[in-house]
Amino acid sequence: MKKLFKFTLGIVFALTMGVFFSACGEDSKKQEVSALERIKQRQEVFIGVFGDKPPFGYIDSQGENAGFDVVLAKRITKDLLGDEKKAKFIVVEAANRVEFLRSNKVDIIMANFTKTPEREKVVDFAKPYMKVSLGVVSKNGAIEDVKELEDKTLIVNKGTTADFYFSKNFPNLKILKFEQNTEAFSALKDGRGDALAHDNTLLFAWAKENPSFKVGIKELGENDVIAPAVKKGNKELLEWLDSEISALIEEGFLLQAYESTLAPAYSDEIHASDVVF
Repeated sequence: MKKLFKFTLGIVFALTMGVFFSACGEDSKKQEVSALERIKQRQEVFIGVFGDKPPFGYIDSQGENAGFDVVLAKRITKDLLGDEKKAKFIVVEAANRVEFLRSNKVDIIMANFTKTPEREKVVDFAKPYMKVSLGVVSKNGAIEDVKELEDKTLIVNKGTTADFYFSKNFPNLKILKFEQNTEAFSALKDGRGDALAHDNTLLFAWAKENPSFKVGIKELGENDVIAPAVKKGNKELLEWLDSEISALIEEGFLLQAYESTLAPAYSDEIHASDVVF
């Protein structure tokens, strides 16, 4: 009787485990669906962009997402899903871009994301579409050298390249940090800081709109690039984006987007070849 009981129990256990592993296999198959395939099945792509960084990503007077990054994101969506309206824009801040990718809140980050070795450890960057360096803007361009920032207050945005650069290389400098671009630039205009460090491509445009301020330091640190970013390991989506960016560069689309969104914001001293590929 005991042997029969053990035999029956063994069969039940084997069947149970078979069902369990079968279910695990089904879950595994679901997990194997790539990010690119999920986007195609969903027929929507969630793209993280800035809402307060004109002329790259901002909300226009009609309440719509606008700017260079947005124009590029719409074209990418059209080529991927056949309709640019299938782009669902999620407004992000500089400090939460990585987390939005990790938590699957967005599929792609196109929020003027500078490619750095530190960020490459946690996200995958596609082929770049812009060139960038750090710059420093101040009243009348008074700050022309980093040494002149001693005993002064420098404004940066949290999680930006400027934040990382100055925190690492000038740890004794007095730095005032803000979450949003609007807060940072307001603080500079209000005199709460002596200078503001950010991407020079942004500062050139902002200084044109605010002529009492000038970019005294036009290039600082290394010359970097800006690229779309995806969640680490999303290989198929990354490869598709690489191919797409290459095609758009060859087509001349980036130059067209520059002329319609960035050129009006820059002075004649800035040329398309200085900014886009």
